[in-house]
Amino acid sequence: MRRRCFLVLAGAAGAALAAPRLARAESYPARPVRVIVPFAPGGPTDVFARLMAQKLTEQLGTQFYVENIGGAGGNIGAGRAAQAAPDGYTMLVNGANQVVNPFLYHQVPYDPARDFDPVTIAVRSAVILTVHPSLPAASVKELVALVRANPGKYSYASPGTGTPPHLVGELFRLTLKLDLVHVPFNGGGTAMASAVAGHTPISFGSMAPAVPQVKDGKLRALAVSTKARSPALPDTPTMAEAGYPEIGGESWFAVVVPAGTPKDIVTLLNREIARAIAQPDTRERLAALGYEPVASTPEECGATFKTDAGKWADVIRSAGIRAE
Repeated sequence: MRRRCFLVLAGAAGAALAAPRLARAESYPARPVRVIVPFAPGGPTDVFARLMAQKLTEQLGTQFYVENIGGAGGNIGAGRAAQAAPDGYTMLVNGANQVVNPFLYHQVPYDPARDFDPVTIAVRSAVILTVHPSLPAASVKELVALVRANPGKYSYASPGTGTPPHLVGELFRLTLKLDLVHVPFNGGGTAMASAVAGHTPISFGSMAPAVPQVKDGKLRALAVSTKARSPALPDTPTMAEAGYPEIGGESWFAVVVPAGTPKDIVTLLNREIARAIAQPDTRERLAALGYEPVASTPEECGATFKTDAGKWADVIRSAGIRAE
């Protein structure tokens, strides 16, 4: 009898502990949720975050609103998110700079592992290598031969120092020991415009600004940096298919929350973001931006953070890249 009473009491205690967690998940979100974008409005991160926020608002019946906090390559906004209460009412949408910036800057106002809990890698995109049509190179191998035959003559454009296209470009340069000059711009659009004009005839860039130029014949696409071809340009080979499997990397947008956010809320957000980006109209919008849905688990997201941090830290050190 005593044992039975103990089991009943233990079961009641367990149910009592579980009840607040269940109630919290069922009542969340009870007020508007802030989605921090650490860049100015209008860029790819902002466009994706607003698309996601709109869908979450529709699905959960509570407003998810974007707050742009730009500056210092995303450091200011990420730092602000790190200081927020871990209650599910602040989210951060960020790219690879989330894990790369600590290696680029002398000091950043957050620790990507300690200060945040991963929710998901929401979408990803290839980095694309393009050249101006006047360049006598119809393949990556022909481009490598051209640069080697003309040391110091050619330069490549990127959307900016420390961006995924820049890091893939430096991996390309270092791995193949090429005398190739990096020219950073303040965004993917301006970098691509320089390539189209022939000022920087080689470009490592983002898919969104590159795809229209390639389709119009203003740029020639030589390869994409992902393991599989991009649906946006299915005729463009991967770096591995072009003969350089060691050259790889991608852009992605992740969603994270302040460390200590309740696990049931993280689970709910992960599920609802996956549901949002699986919708046909969302997939169509993402495809137009050159992004593919991923919707990874929090664990997969954290693993990607660790892998990319290690990989790009080596490239940054070897290339001597500093953002300050």
